[in-house]
Amino acid sequence: MLGLKQVHHIAIIATDYAHSKAFYCDILGFTLMSEAYRAERDSWKGDLALNGQYVIELFSFPFPPARPSRPEACGLRHLAFSVDNIEQAVKHLEGHGVKCEAIRIDPFTNKRFTFFNDPDGLPLELYQQ
Repeated sequence: MLGLKQVHHIAIIATDYAHSKAFYCDILGFTLMSEAYRAERDSWKGDLALNGQYVIELFSFPFPPARPSRPEACGLRHLAFSVDNIEQAVKHLEGHGVKCEAIRIDPFTNKRFTFFNDPDGLPLELYQQ
């Protein structure tokens, strides 16, 4: 058996590292655990934690290709984050200029959710527990 335990981290490539770092840390509430500039790649790498757990590896690379389509490109569709109060979370995001879709109800779970985008258009979801 392979023995997978959990998802270790999610890697995200940003076109503007500082802008994306501010979005994930200052707006979404991640903390920067460490970061390094890799001169040979002209690339920043930041390790971001959520509630003390390492979750996102944030990269910058010069001239990364655009995402093929939103959100139905083959591969990663979106990242979903759980929240206790979706209205409060949406109000927080919109207070920081982040546009959210209308809150919907999952027909299978009857849970409430909405989508928004990171600075590079990566679809993100809030899912009320």
